[in-house]
Amino acid sequence: MLKKKLGGMELKIENIVLAARKLKPIVSHTPLQLNVNLSQEYEANIFLKREDLQLVRSYKLRGAYHLISSLTSSQISKGVVCASAGNHAQGVAFSCAKLKCKGVIFMPTTAPQQKVNQVKMFGGEYVEVKLYGDTFDDAKNAALTYCNETGTTFIHPFDDEKIMEGQATVGVEILDVMEGEIDFLFVPIGGGGLVSGVASYFDSQSPSTKIIGVEPQGAASMHQSILNNKVTTLKEIDPFVDGAAVKEVGVKNFDISKRLIDDIIVVPEGKICSTIVQLYNKEAIVAEPAGALTIAALDDYRGKIKGKNVVCVVSGGNNDLQRMPEIKERSLLYEGLKHYFIIRFPQRSGALLQFVKDVLGPNDDITRFEYAKKSAKESGPALVGIELKYKSDFQTLVENMERAGVSYTHLNNDPNLFEYFV
Repeated sequence: MLKKKLGGMELKIENIVLAARKLKPIVSHTPLQLNVNLSQEYEANIFLKREDLQLVRSYKLRGAYHLISSLTSSQISKGVVCASAGNHAQGVAFSCAKLKCKGVIFMPTTAPQQKVNQVKMFGGEYVEVKLYGDTFDDAKNAALTYCNETGTTFIHPFDDEKIMEGQATVGVEILDVMEGEIDFLFVPIGGGGLVSGVASYFDSQSPSTKIIGVEPQGAASMHQSILNNKVTTLKEIDPFVDGAAVKEVGVKNFDISKRLIDDIIVVPEGKICSTIVQLYNKEAIVAEPAGALTIAALDDYRGKIKGKNVVCVVSGGNNDLQRMPEIKERSLLYEGLKHYFIIRFPQRSGALLQFVKDVLGPNDDITRFEYAKKSAKESGPALVGIELKYKSDFQTLVENMERAGVSYTHLNNDPNLFEYFV
């Protein structure tokens, strides 16, 4: 557990309350739902704050509208600029159309097409989208340069008091409808706007609640910053969890979070993918990777939350169906149900048939096979993907290959070879 510290920046609770009043006619008051399946699995009362049901399918509308509506008429007339992997961009686009303010939105080229299309739809004639760079940070730097050149106002996705006050209204809504004490609140962390805002409100209104931040393993910038006791820029990140993948958290967000967060859980991307699949199959909830973060973290607290009231913020549902094959693949790899091998087959007829008979179990399935016959060679390498029904079947598969004298290289645990071949 992180130790709460005194001093530092604080959000004024009265400003958060005013933000909630301002946003009431603008945003959806998203439901706080008791989830029966998760509650039974963890022997706790698990409530989901469904920000995936927000108007722009994420909480980001709250902060964006609160900040833009607070600008002067002169600033509004010059227009605004933002950088975002998708959700903040949609919030800004919606706000620009609502407030009749021109906006230029920089998004990384890796942003899901679904999010790009939604930004254009929400913003309409008031918004121009510019794709730049591979990460949010690349897009942010381009946006800041554009602001300096044009004199427009930059709408930061997280490192701004107005943004934090707007995001904090998620916490206001939770406490408005929750009956009884909340023992644990799980909040996803990207740049830190949501967690710093919600933690500030809970620190005043529900101080006994443990605030648990959750980050993706490939972009755990808040976790690293707290370990180093200073804002730390990660050299590289995995952009897969696009709504929470930033190299550097906000300075203001860090100052608040390091004092008010009780713990941070870092979740592997594969586990997040498994959670997305489970939410879809069991609950009919379409969660984006960042939206599944908090539920994916529950296993780490299985013993601690037993018999407790737990709230998980489902931060967004902007998931492109074109990403589902990758999500399923990452899930299977994480669960140990998908394995890739380089197998050197004898270059004779019947070699593959013999492999199937001697090696594969009744539930094993070849899902990928790439092979090109080499002339004047006794054997040739093939890339083989095998999907298992049970994780325990892997040991049997390996034993069968050893017994049959199969020459192979397992790629799953070799990142360099895996990335090259798969």
